[in-house]
Amino acid sequence: MEIRFAKREDTPKILRFIRALAEYEKLSGEVVATEALLEEWIFDKGKAETIFAVEDGKEVGFALFFHNFSTFLGRAGIYLEDLFVLPEYRGRGYGTALLKKLAALAVERGCGRLEWSCLDWNSPSIGFYKALGAVPMEEWTVFRVAGETLRTLAKQDS
Repeated sequence: MEIRFAKREDTPKILRFIRALAEYEKLSGEVVATEALLEEWIFDKGKAETIFAVEDGKEVGFALFFHNFSTFLGRAGIYLEDLFVLPEYRGRGYGTALLKKLAALAVERGCGRLEWSCLDWNSPSIGFYKALGAVPMEEWTVFRVAGETLRTLAKQDS
């Protein structure tokens, strides 16, 4: 098993993993990302990073992440946006290896934490994360403003 950072030429693979994750999460209709958008935001603007779990030269899992900031800790953290291992490769340690690599990156970079969100119905993932020592943030609720609501909010007078 190898863990490697994605390169620009991996953009089509990143999009395939995003689409596979969306299908697993029953959210395929929400994927509007394109190769051009991913290449711009990941590689040109440097707003996210991607690592792959590789077996015998084939990418079998991926993690897409970026830095956030904790005002309470006074330092950056790593936010894991997506983690996905192809179904036929699950149970072989790839998810654990990806999370261990992210934890190591967080430590190397002096980050205060590694965090992510998980869908409430995704019991297999929740169990996996808890087994690694992750703690659910049950007292927090995620809020989102997107699409037309985001544009409307941006135009509102103060």
